[in-house]
Order: sequence, then structure tokens, then C-alpha cells
Amino acid sequence: MNCRGCIPWRREASALLGKLRASAGLMVGQPDYETYLHHRETRHPNETAMSREAFFREREARRYGEGGGARAFRCC
Repeated sequence: MNCRGCIPWRREASALLGKLRASAGLMVGQPDYETYLHHRETRHPNETAMSREAFFREREARRYGEGGGARAFRCC
């Protein structure tokens, strides 16, 4: 059904789910790639953004440290 009254509700629900997904990712240490792209477009328009794979590799290296460096995350 394409009820005109349902369309705004679906948009709001979709936006809310997107925000919840991004928040859940941040809780486990995975920042949102779409937020990164938006930041790059608005703050650094002349620079090339990282690919999705490079973005997550860089973020994991920053969180866990490369080769067990000083910034390595340790739970115990």
C-alpha cells in the first residue's frame, strides 16, 4: 500500500533505525563510515576520502594499536 500518511512515518522510522545502528557501532568501537564521508565532504572537500575498507582498517589499527604499540587496547 502506498498510503500518503504512512510515508512520513516510514522515513522517521528509517532515520531512527539509522541513528540507532550508528550509536550501536560507536558503543563497540566502530564509527560510522557515512558520518566520516559527510565530515570529509564538508570540512575537507579537496581531499580524497578513504575507501570503506581502508576506513575500518585505520580505525581498528587506531583502537587496537599496530603491532601491540603503546595505543593497543587491553581489557585486563
